[in-house]
Amino acid sequence: MTRIALVAAVARNGVIGRDGALAWKISDDLKRFREITLGKPVIMGRKTFESIGRPLPERINIVVTRRPGPIDGVLVAPSIEEALRLGFEAAAHLAADEVCIIGGAEIYALAMPVASRIYLTEVEAEVEGDTVFPAIDPLQWSRRPLGRAGRSSRNEHSAAFFVLDRR
Repeated sequence: MTRIALVAAVARNGVIGRDGALAWKISDDLKRFREITLGKPVIMGRKTFESIGRPLPERINIVVTRRPGPIDGVLVAPSIEEALRLGFEAAAHLAADEVCIIGGAEIYALAMPVASRIYLTEVEAEVEGDTVFPAIDPLQWSRRPLGRAGRSSRNEHSAAFFVLDRR
């Protein structure tokens, strides 16, 4: 069965973004993001798509927006429900086991109740930002560590990688 997976990097204080972009540069997290999402449908909000600036290659990109009209290189959905329907169709076509939700905050909040997995990067810093990840109820999720990324010239902050599966 195809599962819904949130993919997010979150600072200690819950921040996921600032001024329409990530609030940090962590190369190891971007590499992990690519490995997780490659070959799978990805669902994002319009602001997240605009911050990326183009469709992510080798993935079916689905953008949730209330704005009418097509966007080059992506599927457009007016609601999270329609985006998930398109995502499941795309996953079947790609033989992918997951539909990945990649942001932003509103899309994460809408998808959280139906998600069965979260790929979480915990950024080991408190950063200024204007966008936060929805609260994760630890009673609903089991947590498994996957590794760490130390601070370096490529990583602005240290980070820890986890997989959370719904209990």
